[in-house]
Amino acid sequence: MRLLPLLLLALMGCQRQPNRVIGVVPKGASHIFWLTVKAGAEKAAAESGYEIEWNAPALEIDAKRQQDIVESMVNRRLAGIALAPVDRKAMASVVERAEAAGVPTVIYDSDVDTPKRLSYIATDNKEGGRMAARRLGDVLGGKGKVAVIGFMPGSASTMEREDGFIEELKAKFPGIQMAGMQFGMADRAKAMAATENFLTAHPDLNGVFADNESSLSGAVQALKSRNAKQVKLVGFDASEALVGDLKEGWIDALILQDPFRMGYESAKAITNRLAGQEPAARQDLPAALATREDLLAGRVAKQLLPGFVKVSGTSH
Repeated sequence: MRLLPLLLLALMGCQRQPNRVIGVVPKGASHIFWLTVKAGAEKAAAESGYEIEWNAPALEIDAKRQQDIVESMVNRRLAGIALAPVDRKAMASVVERAEAAGVPTVIYDSDVDTPKRLSYIATDNKEGGRMAARRLGDVLGGKGKVAVIGFMPGSASTMEREDGFIEELKAKFPGIQMAGMQFGMADRAKAMAATENFLTAHPDLNGVFADNESSLSGAVQALKSRNAKQVKLVGFDASEALVGDLKEGWIDALILQDPFRMGYESAKAITNRLAGQEPAARQDLPAALATREDLLAGRVAKQLLPGFVKVSGTSH
């Protein structure tokens, strides 16, 4: 009979203590971008003796599931939460509840419609959109017709990219016409279909901007299916397949982020607060543009092979 209490005590001792656990909630878990964020957060947490609890919706458009995940972390009073909101409006109330409960919450990658957060850490997405516009404008010689394959309505990060892209085109390249914008909804097949729709409706289409990994993956497949290599494609983020497409000329340029640093700085902001320090209210991380020439010259190796590779041994 004495074994049962001892067994219970042993099991309790194996459990992670919530006050030494930081929740990290991305929009999804399958893309290399989010896995690299995770590796950065793990490194920062370990440096201060904390652990990471990683949880994400199965679908990157599932705001309700993300709300439930964050609610659970708040109810268990984790040490802090780093969140990449699926929807800037839908996630505002749960972020405010975390703040009211004394759980410091860092917003990363994509913004949320509330100031009640510890810090906001993200790529300068508007400038990333402008970079894409400048690249397409230059390679098209300031003339032609382009389309945008977006992520989803309500996602702050990609909306900023779209705004930056469209504003820069209008300001710097008035000779380029917008064919329109459609959303891939985090689904490669939908992004491929949307791109094919543009190619069908606009046989004179000259360029495409895809503002996230899944939209870019779908767009490049559409170009391949039509053998439309003459359509210049610029997109956000990278994967092993997309880097191969850049080498082969199906993609003209990639806008690269630094997800490892994003995860690291997000967890670090929380551990700094728990140590009595006040982190910066906002950190804008720079994006980098990579062309095939940059890739072959080895000028973007750090962005294409982020810290995630070194930490986990996984390549992308």
